[in-house]
Amino acid sequence: MNLVLQGLNEAQARRFSASPEKISDRAFRIRDARKDPAIEKWCEENRVDFAWVPERRFADLKLLAMDMDSTLITIECIDELGDLAGRKTDIAAITAQAMRGEIDYPESLRRRVSYLKGLSAFSLETVYVERLKLTPGAETLLEACKRHGVKLLLVSGGFTFFTDRLKDRLGIDYTISNRLEIRDGKLTGEVLGDIVDAEAKARKFLDVMKELKATKEQSVAIGDGANDLKMMARSGLSVAFHAKPVVRAQADCAVTWSGLDAVVNLFD
Repeated sequence: MNLVLQGLNEAQARRFSASPEKISDRAFRIRDARKDPAIEKWCEENRVDFAWVPERRFADLKLLAMDMDSTLITIECIDELGDLAGRKTDIAAITAQAMRGEIDYPESLRRRVSYLKGLSAFSLETVYVERLKLTPGAETLLEACKRHGVKLLLVSGGFTFFTDRLKDRLGIDYTISNRLEIRDGKLTGEVLGDIVDAEAKARKFLDVMKELKATKEQSVAIGDGANDLKMMARSGLSVAFHAKPVVRAQADCAVTWSGLDAVVNLFD
């Protein structure tokens, strides 16, 4: 296994090897490293991301899937809509419970969306234009995917209004998300059709894998919440990104301090 360290300088990397391989100014690879709890402890104390990963080339991937809210983008869109509706505290509390896996996701989404009843549909545009920002490193990761022909799947328990625009803007290949009901220019507080939950995310992931004729080892899945875990479990490498403890505990590796470009550094 290789040990990839990110968010440190070369002097710090030399604590673990006399000749660490430099990936970037703040990322290093140590080949044929042995797992050592002392390394994990030091990294956690010093806010350094670490991962033990097998030798694998990014160019050999066929599919990279990622969550949208708090992963590809820095916000939870529904929380920001809740802010415009004057219910952000109520909605954010339920969002946090759902991401920790404490309540059923479909139930949590219906409860949160109900707080948006009567909100102007133009609020969706306001959130997209004024509040939605890409996570640092996202463009580097997406560029690497396009350069190597890796297909992109954006999965979200959020809303098509945002995933559709990000798909067009960023050249994402596949998306799945929920549809808000709008009537007379206002949100009704309802979601149309089946809710995109953990099972739906995993199903979409497997469908795209089948379409691409990709093996498990040719895929990566990145997420931050409990509703990403079933999809992540079906990937060749699962990455918990700035994630809840329940997700970090089950993922192959975690990126807690670095940006999304850190995912590229996990590969040769």
